[in-house]
Amino acid sequence: MKPIWIVDDDQSIRFVLEKALLRESLPTRSFINAQEVLAALNDCGDDMGPQVLVSDIRMPGGSGLDLLEKVKKKLPGLPVIIMTAFSDLDSAVSAFQGGAFEYLPKPFDLPKAIELIRRAVEESQREEVAEERMTATPEMLGQAPAMQDVFRAIGRLSQSNVTVMITGESGSGKELVARALHKHSPRANGPFVAINTAAIPKDLLESELFGHERGAFTGAQTMRRGRFEQADGGTLFLDEIGDMPFDLQTRLLRVLSDGHFYRVGGHSSVKANVRVIAATHQNLEQRVKEGAFREDLFHRLNVIRLRLPALRERCEDVPMLTRHFLVQSAKQLGVEPKRITEAALQRLATFDFPGNVRQLENVCHWLTVMAPAQVIEEKDLPPEVLAAAGHTHTIEAVVPTGPSEADGVPGMPLTASGWPPPVAPTPSALPDMGASRPMTSGATVGGHVGQPPFVHSDQVSAVANPPGDTVVRAVPDGGLSTDGVGEWELGLQAEARLLLESGREDVWDVLTRRVETRLILTALANTRGRRIEAAHKLGIGRNTITRKIQELNLE
Repeated sequence: MKPIWIVDDDQSIRFVLEKALLRESLPTRSFINAQEVLAALNDCGDDMGPQVLVSDIRMPGGSGLDLLEKVKKKLPGLPVIIMTAFSDLDSAVSAFQGGAFEYLPKPFDLPKAIELIRRAVEESQREEVAEERMTATPEMLGQAPAMQDVFRAIGRLSQSNVTVMITGESGSGKELVARALHKHSPRANGPFVAINTAAIPKDLLESELFGHERGAFTGAQTMRRGRFEQADGGTLFLDEIGDMPFDLQTRLLRVLSDGHFYRVGGHSSVKANVRVIAATHQNLEQRVKEGAFREDLFHRLNVIRLRLPALRERCEDVPMLTRHFLVQSAKQLGVEPKRITEAALQRLATFDFPGNVRQLENVCHWLTVMAPAQVIEEKDLPPEVLAAAGHTHTIEAVVPTGPSEADGVPGMPLTASGWPPPVAPTPSALPDMGASRPMTSGATVGGHVGQPPFVHSDQVSAVANPPGDTVVRAVPDGGLSTDGVGEWELGLQAEARLLLESGREDVWDVLTRRVETRLILTALANTRGRRIEAAHKLGIGRNTITRKIQELNLE
């Protein structure tokens, strides 16, 4: 790794940081003033430059702000941390306008300083990887007619600053299209900033987008620039825009209208010259009809719509993409690239790839590590690809209708023909199906009980039911039907009444968690544990389902 450059005329500061960073196995190089740094930058190549620059703000022979400006012209992606005394706070805050990563007030707490430098190192490494991918590999690959249409659209939009909406399934490469639009636009020399609106909690998303002032909320110890300010003069990519909270959509509409916004807790308007590219896997027209997405924002974003085809719509590209990803995987692992037979390629081309190009890339990573020989044969392909030939696995399940436990119904053992017995799920991982209530006949249960997400379930068959148990079997639409079970909605209503009458104040959270748990487990069972496909069927983002699985303890 490249060294951390430390610039300070105070020898004690340099000494303390050097020793602390070396203990963390982070190499360092120290300088007394800005002139030494600039001379070193001119003498060394890009490979020998700094990973992060930590500079004092007041030094003889030139300030840290002047150094920041000159370094950013030469290395725009380099994270620069400005150290400052309390009296220099206003100057340090203004450094953000020059692109500083963060500022470090003196006297500083050493562990916090090291933590800040580590964050800057991680940011620098992410930038390096992204830059390497953009320069060392083709932007996008595809010979299928659907992809050629996409390439032509990118070409036509290359000299435009118009807002673009990219639609397509998760994993189909929407961010690659956004990067290509940026790279071939008049803003190519400006920053490209990406943010996934579904991956950030609602309470933090506003600050991420628009920044915040010092003291705006608990923990806001410094002023922070948001993504709009970071993307000034360049492109801001808003991924999974359909999952943006409704109240934030209003603020986004204002920025798109006139380019002005306020930081959280701020009173001064900030101007940002940003081109916005949005992406979603959802049907935004339907979201508008449901009242979950603002119609005026939809029309503001939907100036030019670019649809990215799913991988199954361009299966002729699978062989070329497979060879490309095998080479990339080998480079990352430092091994010789593996070759693949035509029979294996044909089998891959017939797989539907619900996770699209991202899933194919993961398959190639798996093959690079797991394939036993240098030449990949059909039998070496992952189990999910081989199992897609049409094999049906039968799973038997018994659901108890006796009293439920506090956190849900205990999981019953499952057996699968042709599969090893899965681990029985823990009670906390299962939804309370309201099993403690009596059940009547003729109902359909739209949920799933007692089956962990990773179990492959094309079919659930009936088994002999002991007294007090209810037989559960699959129905064609992926739900579960029961003999002798009443509608679960009625049970939910009854439970809601009981909870409300008990005086509890968390009824909403309890029942919401129960319904969300049931929906997610059912969708995962329906898609054989594939989260991206399950999220698509539920109409939510892949990051949303991942976050929900963690929140509901369904891992």
